[in-house]
Amino acid sequence: MSDAYLGIDIGSISTKGVVITEDGQIIARSYLWTEGNPTEASKRVVRELEQQLEDARSQDGADAVRIVGAGTTGSARRLVGAMLGASVVKNEITAHAVGTTHLHPDVRTILEIGGQDSKIICVADGIAVDYAMNTLCAAGTGSFLSSQAHRLGVEVEEFGDIALTSQKPANIAARCTVFAESDLVHKIQMGYERQDIIAGLCHAVASNYLNNVGKGKTIAAPVVFQGGVSKNAGVVDAFEKLLGIPVAVDADGHLMGAYGAALLAADAGPIRQAESGPFATGTFDFEAMLDFDFKTREVECQKCANHCEVICVYRNRDIIDSWGNRCDKGAIKTTA
Repeated sequence: MSDAYLGIDIGSISTKGVVITEDGQIIARSYLWTEGNPTEASKRVVRELEQQLEDARSQDGADAVRIVGAGTTGSARRLVGAMLGASVVKNEITAHAVGTTHLHPDVRTILEIGGQDSKIICVADGIAVDYAMNTLCAAGTGSFLSSQAHRLGVEVEEFGDIALTSQKPANIAARCTVFAESDLVHKIQMGYERQDIIAGLCHAVASNYLNNVGKGKTIAAPVVFQGGVSKNAGVVDAFEKLLGIPVAVDADGHLMGAYGAALLAADAGPIRQAESGPFATGTFDFEAMLDFDFKTREVECQKCANHCEVICVYRNRDIIDSWGNRCDKGAIKTTA
């Protein structure tokens, strides 16, 4: 039996999970929609990962593995970290940088576009030295492409292949979602070919990203593009044309946050036997996580003028984690 590590990346649109060996090889992977419920999405990802490990053992004769550590990242990393009993809870910048530099030690620039957010990470000597994230505009994200695909009656998964057939991409305004959608409708009414409009949308996403998220950043090669949108060959092509340099895309690039979280957990080493939760026996118990009922509750602290909104996470009525307090007066004692 070999040791393995679990990584979960909980985003606003999708939740990703991987299980890796001690040397960083991915042996199970999952990508599911969050659907506004990060706790249930994380449970579904864990179920899928468990099933993949069982299938590999029964069908391929793979060695049995025991998960001895876990890490989380993403927007709900604290919540899901508490659910998993994770030893590592890190922000997305750190997780993506760790995962990418493990696969690409010489990477200088990481472009990442997800469902509702996007980021750029500048790397020097394997260390993230600068970064930026998008603000409120969604014109350069996956959700924007999905909504436009619906408007055009095309599956978003088909966008990339269709875009590559265009000989003359339409010029779509990329300043913001509202302008882009208005320009899209105008181009449709003008009779533009569908492939030219789709190619124009892909170009608009890349252009918007570089002019907003990447503004003022030095984009040096080698460049790695990741996140769900990296699966769109049309956007990859647009980035390469705008930057004038090759852009690398990994098969598991959309899982890089989860991969980085798992690598960080591996660096931290096996979790010592916990008092309760999935690691109560020292090895991750899938059923122990799935059987517990997790709830969150917001408490407004009245102990000082800050009136902090403290988020409390409960498992079967026991509080296992809390955050949001800006001073020790708002600290809440946990039972885990």
